[in-house]
Amino acid sequence: MESIARFGGRLVIPEDPEWPEGLVDLGAEAPLCLWVRGEEPLPHYERTVAIVGSRDATGYGLSVAGELARGLADQGLTVISGGAYGIDGQAHRAALTSSGPAVPTVAVLAGGADRYYPSGNEDLLREIAKRGHLVSELPPGASPSKHRFLKRNRLIAAMSALTIVVEARWRSGALSTARRAVDLGRHVAAVPGSVYSANSAGCHRLLRDGATCVTEAKEAYELIRQAGEGLVEDRTVPVKPHDGLSLVDLMVLDALPVRRGAEIGHLAVVAGLSEAETRAGLGRLSLSGLAERVEGGWRRTQDA
Repeated sequence: MESIARFGGRLVIPEDPEWPEGLVDLGAEAPLCLWVRGEEPLPHYERTVAIVGSRDATGYGLSVAGELARGLADQGLTVISGGAYGIDGQAHRAALTSSGPAVPTVAVLAGGADRYYPSGNEDLLREIAKRGHLVSELPPGASPSKHRFLKRNRLIAAMSALTIVVEARWRSGALSTARRAVDLGRHVAAVPGSVYSANSAGCHRLLRDGATCVTEAKEAYELIRQAGEGLVEDRTVPVKPHDGLSLVDLMVLDALPVRRGAEIGHLAVVAGLSEAETRAGLGRLSLSGLAERVEGGWRRTQDA
């Protein structure tokens, strides 16, 4: 207690008002307490999104993780991750750049809250302790170990309403976080990558198993908001004159010359259709303003 107090931290137990409600879903696996560094109360799990992934992330993964974290933090959500290299660290950094109203980010550690691990992220973890939260179920002084990283993943899943895997290899530790989230009834999403990238093999595995595909922060936000809120608007694309045409009409349109007119018999041969099909197609194209009758037969209009 004296050690955590020297770092400006505190001990949080299940009876405290700020105890994350999501940890109740862990049942017998719930931690006895949490050692917390950070001034604000711990965020409610319904306002928290986990972003996890490979430590050896690619430039693509780092870019997507940063955009997701920043976008979600701007929406007033808290980004939670494990403080590791790669995707975790990028998610924390991006969330810290947000001017959103919520606590920007929470790092759940596999060692004591007084230990900055990995050492290469010490400056980042110090900044998280100032503006967000460092959280651990282990007392100060505890050293990280392999099994503690796996145990840590269950806390990330339970403290989040949504877990997003940005990049993960086929046997990535990030997949264990996603599996725990599924067991707890939380939303799970994955970011698709190149089919040739080993770093995205785990994400594609999750997508085949039923995870939701997300490509931007708005799509992730939509998953955890109340029905009817935060819906993603359909992307607007330029409308082309031939959109919605049937296959026959497209074949007739392709056969039409641009300048001189052509007779129906000639058009039928070029299109590979019967004269009756060609004549009917020309009628529909004429009504759509894509074909016109001129001297010598039929041709495309300027709009076509």
